[in-house]
Amino acid sequence: MRKENEAAGTERDTAAHAYMHEHGVPHEHGHVHSHTQTRAVVNRLARAIGHLERVKAMVEEGRDCSEVLIQLSAVRSAINNTGKIILKDHLEHCVTDAMETRDRVAIDELNRAIEQFVK
Repeated sequence: MRKENEAAGTERDTAAHAYMHEHGVPHEHGHVHSHTQTRAVVNRLARAIGHLERVKAMVEEGRDCSEVLIQLSAVRSAINNTGKIILKDHLEHCVTDAMETRDRVAIDELNRAIEQFVK
């Protein structure tokens, strides 16, 4: 049984390392992040970046502060909605895996992330 656990641990470590190498993301816990909404998130972030660049241009042009604030509100809303998609995807995949494997580190990381996100 111990050898099976060690082999499973090594396999998880290898997969996590491969993910970190491929995506340049440091992980403190051993599961691999697989997300179904990656393309949707990237597209939403690209749109939010475009809107934010437009807000910057509005400020540089000396546009009315009310218009700028309305556009900033739209950017904030887009980012918050993107965060909700990421959170939902994380709950459906990573947290489910963490609960099954009793990965307390992953659960603690999620709690910290939620606290930061909802501030």
